[in-house]
Amino acid sequence: MNRRSFLKSGLAASSLLAAPSLLRPAMAATPVTIHGLKSMSGAFASYGKFAEMGSKLAVQDFGPVLGAPADYVTIDTEGNPGKAVRKVQEAIQQQGAKFFQGCTLSSTALAVGKEVAKAGGVFMTPAGADEITGTECNAATFRWTVPTYGAIHQTVRPLAKALPDKKKWYTITPQYVFGDALLTAAKDLFKELGIQHVGNSYHSTTEQEFSGYLTNAMAAQPDVLLILNFGGQAANCLRQAANFGLKSQMTVLVAWTAGLDWFQSLGPELLEDVYLGAQYWHQVDTPMNAALVKRVKEVYGITPNYPLAADYISTKVILEAIKQSGSTDGKAVAKAMEGMTYDGPTGKETIRAQDHQVIKDYYLLKGKAKAQMKDPDDYATLVSHGQSFPTGDAILCKMA
Repeated sequence: MNRRSFLKSGLAASSLLAAPSLLRPAMAATPVTIHGLKSMSGAFASYGKFAEMGSKLAVQDFGPVLGAPADYVTIDTEGNPGKAVRKVQEAIQQQGAKFFQGCTLSSTALAVGKEVAKAGGVFMTPAGADEITGTECNAATFRWTVPTYGAIHQTVRPLAKALPDKKKWYTITPQYVFGDALLTAAKDLFKELGIQHVGNSYHSTTEQEFSGYLTNAMAAQPDVLLILNFGGQAANCLRQAANFGLKSQMTVLVAWTAGLDWFQSLGPELLEDVYLGAQYWHQVDTPMNAALVKRVKEVYGITPNYPLAADYISTKVILEAIKQSGSTDGKAVAKAMEGMTYDGPTGKETIRAQDHQVIKDYYLLKGKAKAQMKDPDDYATLVSHGQSFPTGDAILCKMA
């Protein structure tokens, strides 16, 4: 090789090193991964199934994020806070996980939120306990669902107004964070409205036999039975109440239902004339909800229910915040979520920056008779809807 050839080859080699973007294939962007915390096994497995469907569809519909298709991974919480925390810790340490969505149980959501906050990530949940955006709030945790305070105020208050002569109420309550929060909110509102709380029955999170509690309720002779449990327990409690003939003896209100899937499992005969609180209802007339109903029917062949809708919109909000911030830094993404207003299934929804609570409607429904149903999913009439949230000094969240 002569001197001129050597110089030419050297220049070519240096040019290759100096301009890799021109002469080598560009490296693909790293996909953003959403880790869905779902109760895929255990007492709330039916809820987890639909929640997973919602998150997966949101990731599929959103498209590329920061130059790459978003990814999704399910973590089975098993409805157990300890197991959920351990799995989240493993995902953070082994996979570098930053973005989490889900949790059915409030106790699980509270525990997971603390771990995600330590890791500088983002967590959005549909869990119910007021502490999530109250005394145990943190910079990483956001909540889509109306808190127990709002659920009680948007069910008990309008029902008490519609039935002013029904002054004696009895409650049946699961003894854990969520149930206690509902009961506390109910007792406070009872005092304000002059309602006599004639008794309460606590039960465990594994209880399926409610005859003893219902017998206690009948003995108290209330005008209204307020059921404060959730999911399968609420279904069993309502079934047994109907078998005892309580629907003909008193008004029945289930303050927090799992929505359509739950209604389908019970049927119109059990739901007729029962009042039902709901975070979401597929018949609500908003543009985004109409689009969601259409899309879910196209993909899954079903009508969306509460867990599907809640986890769909929560996952979408996290992805949108990542896109807006142009970053996968948890703090930057959380900042983008604070104050965000977007079209949600309940209408315009806003994330309150002060406590990371989504401000949205809650619904009071009334079960229809089978003869009144216009289609197989038309189980209830929308009685009222509105927004009730702690404000001012009643907001107990103090961000660290």
